Amino acid sequence: MKLTVVGCGYLGATHAACMAELGHEVLGMDCDMDKVQVLNSGKAPFHERDLDEMLARHTASGRLKFTASYAEAAAFGDLHFIGVGTPQRSGEHGYDLTQLFSAVRQLAPRLKNPAVIAVKSTVPVGTAPRIRDLLHEFAPAGDTIEVAWNPEFLRESFAIEDTLRPDRLVLGFDTEHSWAEAVLRQCFEKIIEAGTPTIVTDWATAELAKASANAFLATKISFINAIAEVCEASGADVSKLADILGHDARIGRRGMRPGLGFGGGCLPKDIRGFMARAGELGVDQALTILREVDAINNRRRERMVDLARQQLDGNLMGKRITVWGAAFKPNTDDIRDSPALAVAQKLHELGATVTVTDPQALDNARKTHPGLDYVDDTIAAVQDADLLLHLTEWPQFSHVEPHRLAARAASLRVVDGRGTLNADSWREAGWTFRALGRP
Repeated sequence: MKLTVVGCGYLGATHAACMAELGHEVLGMDCDMDKVQVLNSGKAPFHERDLDEMLARHTASGRLKFTASYAEAAAFGDLHFIGVGTPQRSGEHGYDLTQLFSAVRQLAPRLKNPAVIAVKSTVPVGTAPRIRDLLHEFAPAGDTIEVAWNPEFLRESFAIEDTLRPDRLVLGFDTEHSWAEAVLRQCFEKIIEAGTPTIVTDWATAELAKASANAFLATKISFINAIAEVCEASGADVSKLADILGHDARIGRRGMRPGLGFGGGCLPKDIRGFMARAGELGVDQALTILREVDAINNRRRERMVDLARQQLDGNLMGKRITVWGAAFKPNTDDIRDSPALAVAQKLHELGATVTVTDPQALDNARKTHPGLDYVDDTIAAVQDADLLLHLTEWPQFSHVEPHRLAARAASLRVVDGRGTLNADSWREAGWTFRALGRP
């Protein structure tokens, strides 16, 4: 079938490429002409594993194209996915829906035939009726335009897998019998036939799905990091404790990773947006737990700064600190709300000379944190360092043999903020080794 994807950032570009992979003819639409040109060349303007290869294959075949024209997008097919950004409002906790409503207002006057608008953007519950009303008011096709809600559950660095082989597919509609359901089932036919659990529900439930999932995941991460604080005070090992808890099928080990905490463009934004919307609905007390989840997460960054200060005998002024990691997680160049960069910036403000290295995110980091130093090579970055901090769990960092760094560093002191370095290997190589939540 022929379909469009409006908004070709991380979500939209990935979704467009994966829909082409499923055999559809796809037109991606974005207002940023530079982004459109890059995508049409078969490359992504960001790093996501295997995405460039997929974009190159399908743009070359003609199955996938990108445009900056709403008119071209509106005329292309009768299924339009919307995946524009919904960032946190400046100075507030709620979602900024400016891009979403702008996209709908631009698309609506050009919709002359019945169509399905399937929104993938994360929004506060109650947004779908507003989208429907705008479309029915401004689209020439009027109330023959149907709105569906199809939330995404992508993990950065696993986005293609999560699109083509998702652990669930959620389809939200206004009425129990909607022709939009038949359209989306046709679109996702291969995914559904592969046995993917498919939940058909109402708009509100579908709107709540992504934020609820992220809120739970954030809670799980912050819970184990709160336990890590207790472990540090008592001499216990939080990693082994997490293993013990994870063997309980009701709890599970997956996603319960003790360390520096979460960042990125989704979890922090979604728990805050969830709280903001709960307050607007008059049920803010139901989600007070998320305030502490957010607070625990931020405390991990403060704790890493404290550990760095302790390792340097209480004095950061003039000290040389190397930070392994700039991206908020491995296998991406995304630095949004990066815990690693937050720690690096704070240490810099406290008087340290901070050198950062990362396999993918240095260009982005340079733009937002110009006061830090940057070195491409993992080994060279440790030159003359008084302290090494491991803050993003790239596998390249875990594979470094610590004895190779001894001749370069000024002092053999390391703090593992992600719990993936082998403590015994580092200590055997002569390093003083500390880790969050571990003895």
